[in-house]
Amino acid sequence: MKKTGLIIVLIFFLGHITAQVKYEKKEIQSLSILFMGDIMGHDTQIEAAFDEANNTYDYSGYLKHLESEIKACDIAIANLEVTLAGPPYKGYPQFSSPDGLAITCRDAGIDCFIHANNHAVDRGKQGIIRTLDVLDSLGIPHTGVFRDSADRLSNYPLIIQKNNFKIAILNYTYGTNGIKVPEPCIVNFIDWKTIEDDINQATSLEVDKIIVCVHWGLEYQSLPNENQTKLAKYIFSRGADIIIGSHPHVIQPMIWVKDSIDREESLVVYSLGNFVSNQRKRMTDGGIVFKLELKKKDQVTSISNASYYLSWVYRPDIAGKKQFYILFADEFIDKPEFFNTKADYNMMMMFVDDSRKLLEEHNQKVRELRFDDGIWQ
Repeated sequence: MKKTGLIIVLIFFLGHITAQVKYEKKEIQSLSILFMGDIMGHDTQIEAAFDEANNTYDYSGYLKHLESEIKACDIAIANLEVTLAGPPYKGYPQFSSPDGLAITCRDAGIDCFIHANNHAVDRGKQGIIRTLDVLDSLGIPHTGVFRDSADRLSNYPLIIQKNNFKIAILNYTYGTNGIKVPEPCIVNFIDWKTIEDDINQATSLEVDKIIVCVHWGLEYQSLPNENQTKLAKYIFSRGADIIIGSHPHVIQPMIWVKDSIDREESLVVYSLGNFVSNQRKRMTDGGIVFKLELKKKDQVTSISNASYYLSWVYRPDIAGKKQFYILFADEFIDKPEFFNTKADYNMMMMFVDDSRKLLEEHNQKVRELRFDDGIWQ
């Protein structure tokens, strides 16, 4: 009887442990977020997208090699560095791209645009309003630019809720190329007091993480300058958790700091570089797609992983016409036959080599995702 009783107790005890472990596993929740750099629309891109037969603009090829990875993440966010102001369509210096660019991004899985950047006011008030109207009509959440103060008050910070996570997205730019923001429109500028007030507002909403997207730094510089590092420290000191940078059109380092004693952490990506553009100057022909993974256990949210893909803009000539495809570079390193010319392949490899040299020296705790045996790891 004693043995039988002991066995029953052990079964009950072990069963209780198993149930408890299963219960704890259910309580660990996760959220993955992709961040993509500058989406630009130079003249060559507009010309390449034009479909003469239908008199429309087709950007559908841009993301076909990335679509599965974008859609596999819970949230995908990109910097829209053009207006959707309608015709005449034009690239640099005052951008207006066809609506098809935004439609392709949405259909490929990009969920949200930040667009407080130096090209936000390129087409004046009409360009701002039409851009916001188009994004709203497509069901694409956006932030950083507003019709007026009432719009900002109602819709800022941008709150994204998914998988039982509540994330606040803030967005600011250093300027708008000297073009005055037309009243009553608002573009969020980098102002330390405003940023502090906005972080306090986000904190009051009891969000899990506060992500600040900043258009800052010097163009074509591969390391952050003193203004960037000082502002980053300030933003973290005010209570933000993650900073995602854009504007330099080249990659800058990523730093993830974890304080094991106070259980505090901060993560800054100084510049994502270009996601898609016609720029071909060394290091401007690609960027990084940054992957952030969060976990929540017992109502405490933390960063569980930070990694990135190297992305490169491939521009082959097909049937006498330039095409644009964004590639995750590591998937094609061993596929030189994929490229139309050896020169194209060599350009990608130069971008990869330059990027790895920079990031291996300056990154902290953020790793590159590699394509191995058909999967990313």
